[in-house]
Amino acid sequence: MDFDRGTKPRTTLLRVDGAINLVLGLLLMAFPSGLVEALGVPPTEDRFYPTVLGAVLFGMGIALLLESNRLPGGIIGLGLGGAIAINLAAAGVLIVWLIWGDLEIPTRGGVLLGVLAAGLVTISSFELWVRWNRRP
Repeated sequence: MDFDRGTKPRTTLLRVDGAINLVLGLLLMAFPSGLVEALGVPPTEDRFYPTVLGAVLFGMGIALLLESNRLPGGIIGLGLGGAIAINLAAAGVLIVWLIWGDLEIPTRGGVLLGVLAAGLVTISSFELWVRWNRRP
């Protein structure tokens, strides 16, 4: 990431995290019928839970983008600490399911969920690094 163009690292990370949540949220809200099979993730009997999760992720994405563009006295969105907590909680649950969940899914589904968990831990690590190394 190029932090030398006037954008603070925190703002950039909030925008990246927000964009990822928006995309995942839209994908889950649309939840095309062939998506589960194509991705190799565990199937569900109906679309209720995936679409609700998609709406939650989409809302989190909006909150992160609001926070990244916050003006003094403006609307407060989801801060860096909240993003870190949500990402690490989601990654932790995915990792537990992958290790001990006895999921009967194709290899591509396990790889996708593992990459998603690793991505959540990675972006949270960057966010923690930025938070701990910010100048007063």
